[in-house]
Amino acid sequence: MTHVEKEIASQPECWQRGVALAGSLAGQLPSRGERVAVVGCGTSWFIAMAYARLRERAGHGETDAFAASEFPGERRYDRVVAISRSGTTTEVLGLLRGVQGSIRSTGILGDPGAPAVALVDDPVCLPFADERSVVQTRFATTTLAVLRAHLGEDLDHVVSEAAEAVAAPLPLDPAALEQVTFLGRDWTVGLAHEAALKCREAASFWTEAYPAMDYRHGPVAIAGPGRAVWAFGAVPTGLADEVTRTGATFVRSARDPLADLILAQRLAVALALHRGLDPDAPRHLTRSVVLA
Repeated sequence: MTHVEKEIASQPECWQRGVALAGSLAGQLPSRGERVAVVGCGTSWFIAMAYARLRERAGHGETDAFAASEFPGERRYDRVVAISRSGTTTEVLGLLRGVQGSIRSTGILGDPGAPAVALVDDPVCLPFADERSVVQTRFATTTLAVLRAHLGEDLDHVVSEAAEAVAAPLPLDPAALEQVTFLGRDWTVGLAHEAALKCREAASFWTEAYPAMDYRHGPVAIAGPGRAVWAFGAVPTGLADEVTRTGATFVRSARDPLADLILAQRLAVALALHRGLDPDAPRHLTRSVVLA
């Protein structure tokens, strides 16, 4: 097995450990009523998008998500939460240096020895979810499991569904697939972007991602035979039938969307292997982006 395959399979255990940890993080993660900005790069940004919607929906306070490079420094927040597996990404470190002494900061990090640890007020380290792979899987999903548990969600059923997703048949045949579009609504828009990114990173495969309601405003034009549309969570009425009429395959699971993301991660690996690529050595990518 590749490193990424092993890490994908380990997610149910990592989520359990993360959920158990969440209860001890009072004060380190955002408190109810704080105005919060959540930042990250790539995968971490998409997890930030999902958490921001979940936190607001749960009534915990105004929450915005930004790519670390696009953080609006003129806005005032009670706390910045930076998500970074390596804790070495240039944009994240620059942002954290910029808010030191003016905005309280939390870092959710994979490496307890990373430079970001010394730059945040409240480091939350998840070394058990860190990865050897360039392509992120378990660190990102474990981070979201921790954050969801901290918001008060009971994730027992999500962990069980994750264990099912690790072994379930893939809903699409990598050998017969030309293109896939991932869709989400509310907090799952971030998951749709993350699923699309996994296929691009691991397999150099053509994927797109959109809010489900916006999909019919143009992107549906590329749907057709040999292509697929994969929706996370609830879908607009009639959308499945519209997609099916194009000849494309429509995919949707009854699982929790975070557990369903595991299937998309596995599809990315399967696509890479079918295309003769090594998912542990994605093209043009490194484990962390450190700029000169």
